[in-house]
Amino acid sequence: MSGLLVDRIEASAFTIPTRTPESDGTLEWNRTTIIVVELTAGDATGVGYTYSDSVVAELINQRLSPFLVGRDPLDIERLWLNLQVQTRNLGWSGIMATAVSPIDTALWDLKAKLLGLPLCTP
Repeated sequence: MSGLLVDRIEASAFTIPTRTPESDGTLEWNRTTIIVVELTAGDATGVGYTYSDSVVAELINQRLSPFLVGRDPLDIERLWLNLQVQTRNLGWSGIMATAVSPIDTALWDLKAKLLGLPLCTP
């Protein structure tokens, strides 16, 4: 798969109302926002997601996508480390963790699809 590069990354935010109020014992909410990342290389698209604020989709599309497009999608460790370096001054936890997480998942999904392998093997 020499020469295969990430063509596109797109993050979208969807706010979904809950049927009834939900709670974790410390906070109650009536909607959830999911961030969906689609990462494409060649004819394959990997998908990843997380729950966060809609600002994460904007952060991925505007700030993180330049560090992925045009790079080798199979070199996941290098891409992940580069994202960590590029976001160091923005913080490692919280909103940045929820931005990097769906990208990481989408990369693994994309790699499995490109190699024709299941995402997980027993």
